[in-house]
Amino acid sequence: MDDRKQKIKLFLSRFFRNHDLAHDEDIFALGFVNSLLAMQLVQFVEKEFGVTVEDDDLDLDNFRSIDAIDRLVEGKLAPTP
Repeated sequence: MDDRKQKIKLFLSRFFRNHDLAHDEDIFALGFVNSLLAMQLVQFVEKEFGVTVEDDDLDLDNFRSIDAIDRLVEGKLAPTP
């Protein structure tokens, strides 16, 4: 697991204490995510990776799993042509 995914997993593990979250596991389907955690997750992504999460990015599919969050961040960090 790369460094970015490890940081995401570490952040989420604080909320999933008794569950070893797989990188492709749907955190919403697990039932642990509420609106407060969703807001904290957006703030974490912005602060930790230095990106801005725009309104268009606020799609559950972008935050559904460690892999999805990583793809969102990767897309935000990619140079624009």
